[in-house]
Amino acid sequence: MKTALITGANKGIGFETAKQLLACGFFVYVGSRDLSRGQAAAKLLNQEGFDQVKAIQLDITNAESVNLAREAIGLEIEQLDVLINNAGINGGSAPYTVLAADQQEFTDAFQTNVLGTALVTKAFVDLLKQSSSARIVNVSTSVGSLTLQSDPNWPAYDYAKYAVYAISKAALNMLTVQLAYELKDTAIKVNAVCPGYTQTDFTGNQGGSVSDAARRIIKYALLEEHCPTGKFFSEETNPATGEVAW
Repeated sequence: MKTALITGANKGIGFETAKQLLACGFFVYVGSRDLSRGQAAAKLLNQEGFDQVKAIQLDITNAESVNLAREAIGLEIEQLDVLINNAGINGGSAPYTVLAADQQEFTDAFQTNVLGTALVTKAFVDLLKQSSSARIVNVSTSVGSLTLQSDPNWPAYDYAKYAVYAISKAALNMLTVQLAYELKDTAIKVNAVCPGYTQTDFTGNQGGSVSDAARRIIKYALLEEHCPTGKFFSEETNPATGEVAW
């Protein structure tokens, strides 16, 4: 049975991604900063008929938490097939501009969206290397594209700046490129995926369905052997091929 770890999986897109991966026959570890919330999410999945799921306490901004999660999971499995770095924060507050943001808002966003993702990936890469077809999906956003953000013809050009969030996600995209390069001689494929503007508490319940968002993430978590790595995908932005410019 293939295994997956999803960070921030107790609600929203992460929870729906867990459910869809379970439906694909995976054993899924539901990573949650608050273990009780993770356990509640696992219980909900159990009630929907999914037994191969387990909550794991995982605060990606805390090295001790990450290491304890790695130790606990390592006692149960010998390989990890999919890592979905889903946990993230919006960062900043209205009006979401560089000049209005304070240092702590930038620090918090980078601590979670960039450093936390790097910390988790580093901790679990040895288990990923034991898989013959491991996949890492870094959940990103088209808002983090330098190309789109600098294009006045981009439909979201005048309203989707979200400075702190966008800057941290642009850094996450670079992290994706760097990881893909470092792992190019392994079976691990690493890509950044934008799930699209989705109805969660993250967006004030505006946007598309969590089902569609999770489907987009899973598509790139289940890529075949000769698949791209080090790419950026947003099917909402580019329905034709999915790939968008950094």
